[in-house]
Amino acid sequence: MTEDNKTTLDFYLTPQHECPYLNDEQAQTIFLNPEILVNDPLYDFLIDKGFRRSGEHVYRPKCGNCTACISVRIPMASFQANKQQRRCLKKANGFSIRISPASFDTLHYQLFAQYIEQRHADGDMYPTSEKQYKEFVLSQSINTQFLDIIDPVTSKIVACCVFDRLESGLSAVYTFFDPSYSKYSPGRLAILQLIKLATTENLSYVYLGYWIKQCQKMAYKGEYRPIECFIEDRWILLN
Repeated sequence: MTEDNKTTLDFYLTPQHECPYLNDEQAQTIFLNPEILVNDPLYDFLIDKGFRRSGEHVYRPKCGNCTACISVRIPMASFQANKQQRRCLKKANGFSIRISPASFDTLHYQLFAQYIEQRHADGDMYPTSEKQYKEFVLSQSINTQFLDIIDPVTSKIVACCVFDRLESGLSAVYTFFDPSYSKYSPGRLAILQLIKLATTENLSYVYLGYWIKQCQKMAYKGEYRPIECFIEDRWILLN
């Protein structure tokens, strides 16, 4: 039950399945009933309780004895960019930023497909399709936007950070980029630009989703400090 909309929340627990992040581990996920309309107050409430969004599905890991997936957020009031992050921003100083409502268009889809093919051909999103892209990135009920990083010389989209707007901050959903710009660390750059946007708008947090220290693909989230971790149903600050 939430105070905002007095809705009784129903959840579904998936059967155990192979963990996509850790070898030899079994995973389970709890999903919000997809028939429940996720409005802004409810979404804020669930994100604050460690949930995430994939398309229209709001979920959280519930894996028995394994607690490797930790929901994390960056507090804007105390975040300090480290030397590596400052260097990243300086290197990409000539790029421009564009914020727009999230919607389907060919340019973003082509960039997404290129990224999946070159960086995640071993994952369950390859080969991708327009239908899969729409179902994964877009939402009908959530205020989702694109943060595009653009090379003004070529007018190419270097990276796109898909994010949701919350009352308390911004929630990064997914970032995809042109692999030919890898020397600019576009994944890191996208998060830093999201942090700059949240700071400019006086928002409290940037939510990064799940940090998994033991998984190389997810370990990068630990480089942002200080960071808050959702552990045992409360947010704990790590410096």
